[in-house]
Amino acid sequence: MKWLYLILNVFTISFPLIRSFEPKIQFATKWKFLFPAILITGTFFITWDVFFTKAGVWGFNPDYLTGIYLLELPIEEWLFFLTVPFASIFIYECVKYFLPDTPTTQAIRWGTLGLALALVTIAAFNYTRSYTFWNFLFASALLILTSIRNPEWLGHFWISYAFHLIPFLIVNGVLTGSFIEEPIVWYNNTENLKIRLFTIPIEDTIYSLLLFLMIATLYEKFRSIKKSPM
Repeated sequence: MKWLYLILNVFTISFPLIRSFEPKIQFATKWKFLFPAILITGTFFITWDVFFTKAGVWGFNPDYLTGIYLLELPIEEWLFFLTVPFASIFIYECVKYFLPDTPTTQAIRWGTLGLALALVTIAAFNYTRSYTFWNFLFASALLILTSIRNPEWLGHFWISYAFHLIPFLIVNGVLTGSFIEEPIVWYNNTENLKIRLFTIPIEDTIYSLLLFLMIATLYEKFRSIKKSPM
């Protein structure tokens, strides 16, 4: 099905987009903070994506693509870095609305730092596996920075990340071959740990964490700038 990856992008963004205008969360009023964050985050991830695609760390099955490419990446992959951050921050805003009193405790801070140290250790022992090494290294660096800053929104972030794993398992499951004959996105297993969550490389959970945390950090940064007195 040539349109499957595009359909997954539409599926990912459709509900958050429709609900952006409801009066409680008022997500549409916050787009002015979200889209600059998406642009910066997307630039980082697209650059990474281009290098890894050229290096054969991962690639794309043309049977599920429309055939439109930019910088050797399918247009659907470009859209992924719009639709997924958009949906992720929508989940984040819903958590903040429905669980407003979620604290950022010292346990959350130390847990974040502990995860960072675990990831950097795994990266060090797998420096020949490009996806594992760079993914875990980037994620650990951002997690360390976040744990040091200990922002008040960190508790909300971790709850949001947990909720986001539900659509993540569906969308990434299909992307990596669940429910279909072949994967839309294939991975070179010499470049990862060869550990799969169903059909999903375990590295993808950390990749998604890095993407979500980066977009949330920038989103909150732009919001704080707006709130700051002139």
